Amino acid sequence: MEKLYHTYEAGLLLDLPLEQRLMPTSHTLQNAHINIVIDGEGNFKRASVLEKTQIILPATESSASRSSGEAPHPLADKLQYVAKDYEDFGGKKKAYFEGYKKQLQTWCESEHAHDKVRAIYRYIEKGAVIRDLLANNIVFVDSDNILLTQWNSDDGEAPVLFKVLPKEKGMLDQGSALVCWTVEKPSDPSADTWKDGTIQASWIAYDTLDSSSTGLCYITGQEQTLSTNHPAKIRHSGDKTKLISSNDTSGYTYRGRFLDDGQASAIGFDVSQKAHNALRWLISRQGFRNGDQAYVSWAVSGNSIPKPLTDAYSLLETDDFDLVIVEESDTLTPEAPLNQGVNLGQTYAIQLRKYMAGYAAKLSPNEQIIIMGIDSATPGRMGIIYYRELFSHDFLKSLETWHSQFAWPQRHTKEIANTTGKKPKTQVIWPISSPVPMAIAKAAYGENVTDNLKKKVIERLIPCIIDGQPFPLDLVISCVRKATNRVGYASDAQWLWERNLGIACALYKGYHQRHPNLTQRRDYAMALEENYHSRDYLYGRLLAIAERIEDVALNISGESRPTTAARLMQRFADRPFETWRTIELALQPYIQRLRVSRAGFLTNQLRELDNVQAMFKHDDFTRKAALSGEFLLGYHCQRQKFKTKTETTDETSSGDSE
Repeated sequence: MEKLYHTYEAGLLLDLPLEQRLMPTSHTLQNAHINIVIDGEGNFKRASVLEKTQIILPATESSASRSSGEAPHPLADKLQYVAKDYEDFGGKKKAYFEGYKKQLQTWCESEHAHDKVRAIYRYIEKGAVIRDLLANNIVFVDSDNILLTQWNSDDGEAPVLFKVLPKEKGMLDQGSALVCWTVEKPSDPSADTWKDGTIQASWIAYDTLDSSSTGLCYITGQEQTLSTNHPAKIRHSGDKTKLISSNDTSGYTYRGRFLDDGQASAIGFDVSQKAHNALRWLISRQGFRNGDQAYVSWAVSGNSIPKPLTDAYSLLETDDFDLVIVEESDTLTPEAPLNQGVNLGQTYAIQLRKYMAGYAAKLSPNEQIIIMGIDSATPGRMGIIYYRELFSHDFLKSLETWHSQFAWPQRHTKEIANTTGKKPKTQVIWPISSPVPMAIAKAAYGENVTDNLKKKVIERLIPCIIDGQPFPLDLVISCVRKATNRVGYASDAQWLWERNLGIACALYKGYHQRHPNLTQRRDYAMALEENYHSRDYLYGRLLAIAERIEDVALNISGESRPTTAARLMQRFADRPFETWRTIELALQPYIQRLRVSRAGFLTNQLRELDNVQAMFKHDDFTRKAALSGEFLLGYHCQRQKFKTKTETTDETSSGDSE
C-alpha cells in the first residue's frame, strides 16, 4: 500500500494524455448509459443513450464499493436513485431517490458547493426524470405505463438502451441505467460534468471533510482521517472484489487477534484512495490479465520498465532491435531461415544485453521495481498471490537471465507489405526468443487448457522469471511429450506443432541450464552441435535427416502426406532403435526415386546420415532406453540447418550440390 501510494504521487507528475491520467480520489469508474442535458437553471433540454462509455464520477466510500443495498453516488447514478418518479412507472428495483436527494442537497448547501451541481439538484427536485426520458424515446413503458423489462421483437428493432443494458435470463431493468449530467451554460467549454475538473475538486474537498473517523494511519504513521470502507473495481469497472475488507464482525476476518478492525488495519482515507487508484491505473495501463488473475510490474517513480510476462521477441521488436537473423530477399519465401553460420547465442545475448542496458541507463541504481500478482477466490475477496520489491539492477538482471537461458528459435509470423498494393503477405520467421508464459501453458496442456490451469502455470512461472528458481520438471516433460506426439496435430495444425516444438526445446535447454544438481547442468547451443556425441541428440538428428529425404521425394512427385518419420515420432522417442529400423526400411523407395532426380542432394544426405551414425557408441545405438527431451534439440537444430541450404525442393537445377 505504501508503494502504491508513492506511485500515485509520482504518477500525478507524469505528462500523460487526459484519458491516461490517474483517477482523482473520491471518484470511481462506471459505465454510463444515459446522458441528460439541462441548462444552468435546472431545466431539461434533451437526452441521449451512450454506448460503451466509461466515465469518472464522484463517489463516497460506501458507494464506490457498493454491491447491494442503498449507497447513492453523489452526482451520477442509476435511474432508481436519480428519478423521483421511478416508482410511479412500476420500477422493479427498490427506489433510493430520497437518499440520493439528501446527499446531493447536503453537498449543495456546503461551502464546497458548485453551480452545476445546484442546477442538477433543482432539476431532480421536479421529479420528472422518467417522464422527460419517455418523451424523448429513451426509456419505454407498456400499455399500463410500467417500464418494460424486455422488448417485443414484433414491435421492430430494439431501442439502443435495450442493447447496452446488461440482461439476466433475458430480462433487464431500465432502472439500472446510469445517468450522467451535462449542464450547458453560456461560454462554458466544459459542459459534461464528468469532464469538469472544478466539480471533481469541489467533491474531493467536501468528501474529505465529511468523515469523523480519525486515527493513526499504518502507512504514513500520521494522525488523519481513516478509511472505513476501501474501494473495489480494481481490475475493471464491474469488479466487486476488495483487497482490504474488515466488515465481517461475526466471522474470522480479524476477531481472535484484535478487538476491532481498526487495530487490525488502519489506513488513511487519502492513502487508501490513492493506493487503490494507482493499482487500478497500473493494471489497466500495463497489467497482464488472465481471467480474474492479474499481474503488474512497475517502477515507483513512474519510469517505464520491460514487462516480465512478455517474450524476448516482443520486447526487442518494439525497441527496434533486429532479433531475426535472416538475409533480406526481394522475393517472399514461406519461411525465413536462421543463419547457422553465425553464433546465434552470442548475437542474441549481445542484443539482449544492449536492450537491458538501455533501461538501466534510464533507471537509477536504487530505483524500486515492484512485481505484484492478485487473484480472487470469491466474488467479494481478493488476495495478493505474488509480491516482490527489487532494485532496478536486480530486476533487469533477472529478466536478462530468464530470456538468455530459455532462448531458442521460436515460430512467429509477421505481415510483409506488398508493394503491388495487394493484401499483405504473411511470412514465417524463427527468431531467437524465450516463450511467453501463456504459450507454455498451452504447449504443456493443449490449446483448450482451462483458465484455472493457466492460472496455476503462470503462478509457478513467475518465481522462475523473477526469482531465478529452477523450472518445474513436470512442465518440461509435458511440453516434450506434446511436441513428440506429432500425429496428435491435424494436418492443418502443423504450425501449432512447430510452435510447441520450439517451446519444448527452449524449456528443456533452460531447465538444464539452471538444473538444481550442478553435475547435470549443461548449456546447449542454439545452432547444430556437429561434434556432440550424446545418444539422444544424435537420434534426433537421424530422425530429421530421414524426414528430410522422404519430404523432398514426396514433393518431387507432388504428394502431400506426412512422412514416416513424422508418423512414428512418438514411437521413435519411446523405442528409438526398433523404430529406426522401420524408418530406414521405409526410406528405400524414396532413395531409389531420388537417385534419378536429385542425385547430388541424395549423396549429401546419405553422407550426413552415415556421419551421424558413425558418432554413436555401439552400446548407445542399440540400447532400448527411451529418449529424453534432448533428442528434440538435435532434431530441431538439424531441421533448422536444412532451412539454410541453397537447394530447395522446387529448384530447376540438377541438384548436384546443396
